[in-house]
Amino acid sequence: MNQNVLEQKKAVVDEVSNILKESASVVIVEYRGLKVSEIMDLKRNLLKADSKMSVYKNTLVDRAADACGYSEIKQYLEGPNAVIYSKDSISAAKIATKFAKTHENLVIKAAIVDGRVVGKDDVIALSKLPGREGLLSMLLSVLQAPVRGFACAVKAVADKQ
Repeated sequence: MNQNVLEQKKAVVDEVSNILKESASVVIVEYRGLKVSEIMDLKRNLLKADSKMSVYKNTLVDRAADACGYSEIKQYLEGPNAVIYSKDSISAAKIATKFAKTHENLVIKAAIVDGRVVGKDDVIALSKLPGREGLLSMLLSVLQAPVRGFACAVKAVADKQ
């Protein structure tokens, strides 16, 4: 094999390895049958959520997954696949699932979320979770409830006197 080609392939494997290591979530999707305009719509939606989508050869993703310790992902690397990745654990899964509902040709296969390989059903379940802001507001309301209850009790006692 030509040395230049080998160096290019090593660079791509390194790039994919960095994506697998640095991203909080990586979703593997099959895009067979999608039009270019539909793929561009998906990429625009992903960019709004600070996520990206790239297409790599399956053999190179396979090598990068081995290097990062995600060998379970190999079984999903057949056909034309794209890698959707994000620094957020939920946003890539949310956008991919929402897009797949309206475009039947986008098939969610698997994901790597917080260092764990999960299947399609788990990706769909993950997409139904509220975002970071929603989870923080839920946490704050739970933390605020006892204080609010105490304040209401004190006010009721003060109003009674």
